[in-house]
Amino acid sequence: MFGPKTHCVVVVGAQWGDEGKGKIVDVLAERADLVVRYQGGANAGHTVHTAAGEFVLHQIPSGIIQGAVCLVGNGVVLDPETLFTELDALTERGIRTDHKLYVSDRAHLTLPLHKLLDRAREAREKIGTTGRGIGPTYEDKFGRRGIRVGDLRNLSRAKELVCARVQAANEFLGLLGSAERADPAEHVALLERLAPRLLPLAVDAGRVVWEALDRGESVLLEGAQGALLDVDHGTYPYVTSSNTTAGGAAVGAGIGPTAIDAVVGVVKAYTTRVGNGPLPTEAAPPLAERIRELGDEFGATTGRPRRCGWFDAVVVRYAVRVNGLTGLAVTKLDVLDSFSEIPVCVGYRFHGESLDSMPAEVERLAGVEPVYESLPGWQRSLSGVRRLADLPPPARAYLDRLQDLAHAPIHYVSVGTHRDQIIEVT
Repeated sequence: MFGPKTHCVVVVGAQWGDEGKGKIVDVLAERADLVVRYQGGANAGHTVHTAAGEFVLHQIPSGIIQGAVCLVGNGVVLDPETLFTELDALTERGIRTDHKLYVSDRAHLTLPLHKLLDRAREAREKIGTTGRGIGPTYEDKFGRRGIRVGDLRNLSRAKELVCARVQAANEFLGLLGSAERADPAEHVALLERLAPRLLPLAVDAGRVVWEALDRGESVLLEGAQGALLDVDHGTYPYVTSSNTTAGGAAVGAGIGPTAIDAVVGVVKAYTTRVGNGPLPTEAAPPLAERIRELGDEFGATTGRPRRCGWFDAVVVRYAVRVNGLTGLAVTKLDVLDSFSEIPVCVGYRFHGESLDSMPAEVERLAGVEPVYESLPGWQRSLSGVRRLADLPPPARAYLDRLQDLAHAPIHYVSVGTHRDQIIEVT
């Protein structure tokens, strides 16, 4: 993927998240000098399988496992306690982290008050959030009342800001009918404890990325969640609170869009979703449960069972367009090994009308009828396949059909959870 003319690559999810971005970033990071997480917060969970075992990361870029220098960009809302818990766990497992992880001084902090607000609002609105405080942190950011990493350099001023936010949060918690309240003393003590450890990691992230590219180094920009959870382009209001699409990579890393050379969209060979909102190709319970068990479809962050269904080409075509995808990485092809027939959604019908693109209204999307095309399964294990040419003909035909329907070439295919089970299409 990286080459003489390709120095900056974005990896994005092209469905509803949980597509396997962590494993693709892990493989690409072997050739990257710098890996940057550009949006989201501790609501994301990237799982990486290595010879040393499984690693689940929520805040730290997946590239840390490969030894790349990693950077948390300004577009991320940072839960510092989660960050340091992960950092300490990596160190205990022998992963070198000294001088390997830096944080944008423009990143906003997720604090206990944000988590209280998130849980109180979720109890009323049932959006399906993780309760990790992500939405309220972004609300403070765009309301111009947030607290950023760099604010800790003036700790007395940061304490004033956080006490004001605690007071406002407690007033809002009362309006939401919650009995819980944030403690200003707890927040002040948290900032005092965090500042000495967080500030040495704080950098001008955009400058770090720009200088790396200026030196001709390879930079990988890593997103969280998926395109259909983008606050502008997803199934609103059942979305996350940031721009998960590739356009958010430039903003969230602090560089211009012309610096990006390629965008890889990660998709499962089927479709999953966590939380509420429409999922047009959701399978009937027995089949959904079968896919869930075969694919171990449980959230890395919350443990919630994922809703499962068939590949939705309308969704992926939409993701190709809104991200400007230059290629696809298809994951979990092996999960479909035992199926004799595999439905693929090629379009929608809505009250007799044919639709070949995503409707903006969530109610309309919830009412569509998927139009399926059935493809033959291969009914043999793919776990030992290491070359595209060695795939059984039905599996190769399945991939070819997905590629044609998505209008984007497939660059990677995974047939298992380990690094050597990701096939690079050359």
